[in-house]
Amino acid sequence: MKQFYAVLGLFLILSTSSAFALPKAPVDDINFRPAHNKDISATTDYDFEGIVKLSNCSGSLVLLEGQNDNAKALVLTNGHCVPRTFFGGLLNPGEVVVNKTVHREMKIFKDLKTLYPITAVKIIYATMTNTDMAIYELDETYAEIYARTKVKPLTLVSKRPVVGTPIQIISGYWERGYSCGVDGFVYSLLEAGYTWFDSIRYTEGCDTIGGTSGSPIIAEGTKDVIAVNNTSNESGYECSMNNPCEVNEAGDVYIEKGLRYAQQTYNFYTCLTADFSLDLDLPHCELPQ
Repeated sequence: MKQFYAVLGLFLILSTSSAFALPKAPVDDINFRPAHNKDISATTDYDFEGIVKLSNCSGSLVLLEGQNDNAKALVLTNGHCVPRTFFGGLLNPGEVVVNKTVHREMKIFKDLKTLYPITAVKIIYATMTNTDMAIYELDETYAEIYARTKVKPLTLVSKRPVVGTPIQIISGYWERGYSCGVDGFVYSLLEAGYTWFDSIRYTEGCDTIGGTSGSPIIAEGTKDVIAVNNTSNESGYECSMNNPCEVNEAGDVYIEKGLRYAQQTYNFYTCLTADFSLDLDLPHCELPQ
């Protein structure tokens, strides 16, 4: 049932700590293989080429518009899929990771039955502030990956999506897809201590679960990634972990159990130089630093 709530008491709610992460995968294991899905359309109706499996999330191999295939390859996922320390944990509100050396094993799909190992060696950018996005750099170029696997990347597009766009969400972790549409945009989305702006709300049909975090939002009928899947209201609670609430410009709060959301990715382009280097000091850069 839809309900509107006043903002009174919101800050008290947001200050409440939680031991739980955002939509959590059942097993933190790069070798996790889900049981065969009885709904065959959940797998066979989707193109898995370029979809990535992380130990706890999903992702996608993405090429930037105009980028050469001799560039080091990039993987898109959520900021909340990036462990804050060796022992795990979420990035803090306001925290930004830039050009950090890492070593993280992943797997990439050629098709649903064929996966290849890939290795991330750098976090180009990661945050859970204003958006929930992470870009990993791999140790191979797109050309090297293709020579070894015959896998082509998806394209991370630079244009903001529009309402009504039919979309597919393809999860490497769960090895399944979802189909729905862009229902609208949320001025601000609050979840525990995190705030995201201009979030995408889905229409019915994309019943994403823990482990689908970081899945690409693909414009149906294309290989274009227009956003990244990140959260849902699981229990109908207000503004708490795993239960995000929508807040409009007037400060009115709205919640509905089952609503699911993605974060924008086009704004990554606002912080790129002509040679595709990240520069958060660019005057038009929209990402937090």
